[in-house]
Amino acid sequence: MLLVRFYKLILLLFIFYSLPAQQIGNPMPGAYSTRSYLPLLMNKKVALVVNHTSFILKAHLADSLLASGIKVTKIFSPEHGFRGSADAGSHVNDSVDPKTGLPIISLYGTHKKPTQDDFKNVDIVVFDIQDVGVRFYTYSSTLHYVMEACAENKVPLLILDRANPNGHYVDGPVLDRKFSSFVGLNPIPIVHGCTLGELAKMINGEGWLANQVVCDLKVIPVQNYTHDSFVHISIPPSPNLPNDQSIGLYPSLCLFEATPVSIGRGTKTQFQIAGMPLEGAGDYQFTPVPMPGAMDPPQKGKLCYGFNLTSVPVRQLGFSLKYLLHFFNKIGKNESFFSSPSFFDKLAGTDTLRKQMLAGQSETQIRASWEPALKAYSKMRQNYLLYK
Repeated sequence: MLLVRFYKLILLLFIFYSLPAQQIGNPMPGAYSTRSYLPLLMNKKVALVVNHTSFILKAHLADSLLASGIKVTKIFSPEHGFRGSADAGSHVNDSVDPKTGLPIISLYGTHKKPTQDDFKNVDIVVFDIQDVGVRFYTYSSTLHYVMEACAENKVPLLILDRANPNGHYVDGPVLDRKFSSFVGLNPIPIVHGCTLGELAKMINGEGWLANQVVCDLKVIPVQNYTHDSFVHISIPPSPNLPNDQSIGLYPSLCLFEATPVSIGRGTKTQFQIAGMPLEGAGDYQFTPVPMPGAMDPPQKGKLCYGFNLTSVPVRQLGFSLKYLLHFFNKIGKNESFFSSPSFFDKLAGTDTLRKQMLAGQSETQIRASWEPALKAYSKMRQNYLLYK
């Protein structure tokens, strides 16, 4: 017992005094700046929106706060669950964390937005999740609904910001609100160039919450970070984004989710390869098989032909349509390429991209059509940047 107390004391002292010095020169997540937010949580009943990425070095935020004497009352978890092991799109049930005994409320499936009952025994909500800066990555949609629920229930929200690994550029079609869904709620481009803290400020400032309610919001910023910083993600943000390469390719490859093309689910190079069971589609071969995080992968058990993109310099490449157009051309330039046209339109944020592809437009022509909306978005984005 004495040893446990000693460990907690050392952990607390380490959190308070050592972290900033350890992180000099590297982007330091807001969660590390404990002296900036622990006083805001003292004597409050705290709910956390967290997952497996919510770490302060080797300690989970929930464990760190509890060790610091903060009264954490419940945990809200996003897609992939609290421990981050669920398949994409899988229903995640409410549960209890065996380590802390805290109730875990899933914010995925039919229960994407916290209810009034969920806010019982809650004075403040803390949000700390690693995002990848792409519109159809659902953690930003979870943030939107949490903000909305906080505003409606008059509960303040504290965001412990984290750096955006795709935050160095803005690209892709801006979402048309007619295609709003959980894979894209707001009129932002596919690569939006914001941290979640900046995006939350934008959601508030542009009046995008239902009935234009405004969330009582505070952001603890990332230290040592600008949008030009290279960001290494040490904890995979979801099962099928295992490394920096996959995170960089994710904006370009996720559109394949609504087509017959496999992007490596069921392999160890998820979102770093692309292929389909069509000889001549590329010189790289792979066969998807069931594995944790992808128990029923697209093209399971079938030999696929395509590309190996594990060595592509993604930071220089950015968002590209060339892989999408390559397979579209190989399949025959027709509607059969879209296994789910409606889902493709939701991912793209518009039906225009699909129609442009069917009309035979080139990437240059397609990109030209994005420019007016991208220019307007980029100008508006400047109002909300914390890391100029």
